[in-house]
Amino acid sequence: MFDGPEPIYVQIATWIRAQVLSGELGEEEQVMSTTQFATTFRINPATAAKAFSGLVEEGVLYKRRGLGMFVAAGARERLLDEYRKRYFEDVLAPALQQADILGIPTDEVVAYVVGTSGKRTSGKPTTEES
Repeated sequence: MFDGPEPIYVQIATWIRAQVLSGELGEEEQVMSTTQFATTFRINPATAAKAFSGLVEEGVLYKRRGLGMFVAAGARERLLDEYRKRYFEDVLAPALQQADILGIPTDEVVAYVVGTSGKRTSGKPTTEES
């Protein structure tokens, strides 16, 4: 499962963030222990612990002494805010800069965005797009 080019602990953290964002892991829900991760995915427990530690620092997870790791209250909203901000900075701003370079007028960009957003429902592609 964790066979991408990034370090495994980064892939684990990304996977857990995705579960929180999608709602598969809800607030106050317990996450697999480092031992369970190690056994299930055949990785070193220290690798899982490193991923969890980073997620605790980010405020996505928190530890209940003697019980394990849990999804922090407000984690999904914090992740959504962070990902939205990153989207505008990393995707939209460069695209708008490129539009300026190409001489595409702002009203044409807006018309395109409005026209394509009508094909989407609550942020998810329609069956036509998938």
